Amino acid sequence: MLPRLGGIACRGMDGVVSDLDGALLAAHAAGDKAALVELYVHAADTHPGDAARFFLTHAYIFALDIGDARAPSLRARLVALGAETEC
Repeated sequence: MLPRLGGIACRGMDGVVSDLDGALLAAHAAGDKAALVELYVHAADTHPGDAARFFLTHAYIFALDIGDARAPSLRARLVALGAETEC
């Protein structure tokens, strides 16, 4: 069964729901913030440039929300990518 968002299966432009997309949708639907941190970190690690910064920002926000110990290292990665400032 495909993960659903608003009752509609979410598909990429090619019409396929990727495993990562499906896992992200399922974690969002379940409210599983720990899984969201892990999945967004994985997405950041496997995508280049702006996509990596986008996914890493999401991982960082969810890590802050749940007090995940990885939050400081995620922030440091964002600083290194130019997506966050040192201040």
